[in-house]
Amino acid sequence: MSKKTSIAGVTPKRSRFAFVGDIIGELRKVVWPTRREAMRLTVMVLAVCVVVGLLLGAIDYGFSELVAKVFLGGG
Repeated sequence: MSKKTSIAGVTPKRSRFAFVGDIIGELRKVVWPTRREAMRLTVMVLAVCVVVGLLLGAIDYGFSELVAKVFLGGG
């Protein structure tokens, strides 16, 4: 009779904490960004968030005014 294997092909008898070693091994393969790249990308994300926030705020304000004038009869 053959051994049962999980979806990943690993036998179920494997230690439950063996995944910690696997995680550490995978993290060693990661190419981490430099400090300069991380700062540049952080600033870029913050700028995009501000622009999108302002755009959505303007759209929300416009729809609020439209609803107030059309459905509530004034402003």
